[in-house]
Amino acid sequence: MAPSTSLVLSSPRQQQCALLPCHSLKRKASLPAGLLQDFFVAATSAPSPKHQKVVENDSPTTPVPRRPSDETLAVHAGEKPAGGMAAGTDSIATPIVSGTTHWFSNSEDLVAFKEGRRQSFAYGRYGNPTVKVLEEKISALERAEATLVTSSGMNAIVATLIALVPPGGHVVTTTDCYGEARAFIRDRLGKMGIKSTFIDLDDMESLKAVLDQDDVSLFYADSPTNPLLKCVDIRQVAEVCHRKGALVCIDSTLASPINQKPLTLGADVVLHSATKYMAGHHDVIAGCVSGSEALISRVRAWHHDLGGAISPNAAYMVIRGLKTLALRVEAHNRTALLMARLLEHHPKIERVHYPGLESSPWHHIARNQMTGYGGIVSFEVKSDLHGTMRFVDALEIPFIATSLGGCESLVQQPAVMSFWGQSDEEKAKNGIKDNFVRFSFGIEKFEDLRDDILQALDKI
Repeated sequence: MAPSTSLVLSSPRQQQCALLPCHSLKRKASLPAGLLQDFFVAATSAPSPKHQKVVENDSPTTPVPRRPSDETLAVHAGEKPAGGMAAGTDSIATPIVSGTTHWFSNSEDLVAFKEGRRQSFAYGRYGNPTVKVLEEKISALERAEATLVTSSGMNAIVATLIALVPPGGHVVTTTDCYGEARAFIRDRLGKMGIKSTFIDLDDMESLKAVLDQDDVSLFYADSPTNPLLKCVDIRQVAEVCHRKGALVCIDSTLASPINQKPLTLGADVVLHSATKYMAGHHDVIAGCVSGSEALISRVRAWHHDLGGAISPNAAYMVIRGLKTLALRVEAHNRTALLMARLLEHHPKIERVHYPGLESSPWHHIARNQMTGYGGIVSFEVKSDLHGTMRFVDALEIPFIATSLGGCESLVQQPAVMSFWGQSDEEKAKNGIKDNFVRFSFGIEKFEDLRDDILQALDKI
């Protein structure tokens, strides 16, 4: 009898191997940042398939390694193909290692760890196997050498600023950056002898003037900003700052690593409140900062002293959230863009703020540095404070709540949520009007959200 052309595969491992290229069987199971960087370099120089050379027998030459997609990295980066082997288990899901203290088999083993010849962990405040998986996954998505995950986005901001701006240093930031970061820079860093200058994020002349006049340590900005969704030209800012020796730090929370990668645009450090799009379910607080190994090592040293370690349970929840990040962000992007276009032409809407709209003054920047425009749309209702409150109250699907980036849609009227009791001058300084609404679109069906918003607008 002629041999069968099919294979009988007796184990899941054999079945898995049969689906992989032969060279992949010997590859490292995890996807460390260094290996991923090699993939990315190869991808930028690799010819397209139609330009590949063909040998005489018409079989293609060995293909140049292709850069893994964000969809695949979000699922697998930092983890073994069979799941969690580095933590001593064959579970597909990354284990939650809750132990705070790790032991060594003997003194030689301890010395090897101290000298960096053995990769391990000692104490939970300095590192944890579950947290390490999350850090490697974020590094892969951000194209970073290293990532530090923290207990909150604000902890990541504080650790980064303290680590990268020395006493007597100078921070330049924007008038639109996150309010609590702005207050920390103004009120706390000032007491440490650190100078701060606030500029409009598109005022390049002021930035150049400050850089020329003083030794600036760091430029810090959000892009897009919250809630006006302005965008910093990251490439231009990085070029200007680097000529004067200043570092560039971008808070990219409202974009997510799927829509924007500041490090590839020239930024030195990128921050996120991982609570938002990364975790994506309104059920965990976390932050992260990514960049070169040298810079993140400096931030990590300060972070150890500040004590903002994330719990392994929280880290696992962010890992789980990241696996669907690309899918969720695709839904956020689509719904927000469709809704922004609809609202832009609605008679009861005065203005729509969304960088994906061609009418946005920030569209040309966003188009050049983002692959999607995010799930937040801000708009001004053609009404007053109380009429806008009636609109918000008439909505049936979204929750009236702070935060953003989760599966559930959230809505807020900043004049009530964030600026209640503050003067008109203070609100105006922050670009907030009484009729201003910020809508964070979740992953509900677009048509349902559309109908809900239209019926609510009919109530005013």
